[in-house]
Amino acid sequence: MTLVDNETAPADRMLGGWTGRIAGNMLGKPVEQGELWTRDRIDRYLRQAAALPLTDYLPEPTGDFEIALRPEWPQCVRGRIHGSCRDDDVDYAILGLDLLETHGFGFSTEQVGDLWLLRLPFLQTFTAERAAYRNLANGLKPPLTATHDNPYQEWIGALIRADIFGWTCPGVPRRAAQLARRDAVLSHTGNGVYGAMWAAALISAAFTAPTVRHAVDEALAVIPASSRLARTVRRVVSLHDTRMSWEDTLTTVAEETSGLGWIHTVPNAAVLTAGLLYGDGDFTRTITLTVRGGLDTDSNGATAGSVAGVFGGAAAIPDQWKAPLEDTVRSAVFGYDGVRISELAERTLRLVEPAA
Repeated sequence: MTLVDNETAPADRMLGGWTGRIAGNMLGKPVEQGELWTRDRIDRYLRQAAALPLTDYLPEPTGDFEIALRPEWPQCVRGRIHGSCRDDDVDYAILGLDLLETHGFGFSTEQVGDLWLLRLPFLQTFTAERAAYRNLANGLKPPLTATHDNPYQEWIGALIRADIFGWTCPGVPRRAAQLARRDAVLSHTGNGVYGAMWAAALISAAFTAPTVRHAVDEALAVIPASSRLARTVRRVVSLHDTRMSWEDTLTTVAEETSGLGWIHTVPNAAVLTAGLLYGDGDFTRTITLTVRGGLDTDSNGATAGSVAGVFGGAAAIPDQWKAPLEDTVRSAVFGYDGVRISELAERTLRLVEPAA
């Protein structure tokens, strides 16, 4: 069991969170299409490229494979990365930073929507976020923005927006969850909202928890115990406790969550929880196991990287993940394309309020 070094500086943890999110996102992006890039196919691709065990970004194609990588792959495979690719998993973290800098921790759900309309291009939104954006543009207000003509209410979109609330509430997971909920209800309901609360609490807890398992337990405490999300996360924890293998754990939980779809919050939270527990605080092992778990690979890789990056700090992230990013972020958020990762981390740290 890996124990966190509680002397790691808050600034290094914050930089670790941002760097980890971006690196994990980039790792998973080439295979982000869960109905095609299954866990088995991802590993077959890696074996064909002699890249197992996976310790770096995905290798570029080395010949014919039954499924093509996503079109963005030339910008996010090893040896070709020069700064991060643009992706919504990072755009929403940037939007969240802008939200808190503009409105503070007292922001309203309506202000979240106003910011989307102001800074985020409509065609860079997807699933529940696109439905909510359309509803906003048509004059609807929350909570109708989440429920009107929106079949994606429990998908993973709100979860990927939650990091900023965990980063700015270090060691206060319940407060982080409350902020994430206020953001999430713009576009989600039920387990979609609980996923955001859980992720924010998980990241918050990673600043102070002695082990990753402690952080997972703290995050579970902020969502309804009877929810499908909580029951599934507990199931992964229990299987890990029996010393079942990572592969068998994912196979078991995949059978139990079958039918929910590859972008639904619940099965993705299972993949993420397994990556965190079996990764046990090691950054490389955590993000590679999470991405190899399939489903929404870039979103899960990003959140796993954020948790592991906060837990160990930026200094503990191996250079093969950091150096290709060149401290640079591509973003569709107006005014932020080309921003420095280090600048984002510094600005986020300034938002943290001293403990009472």
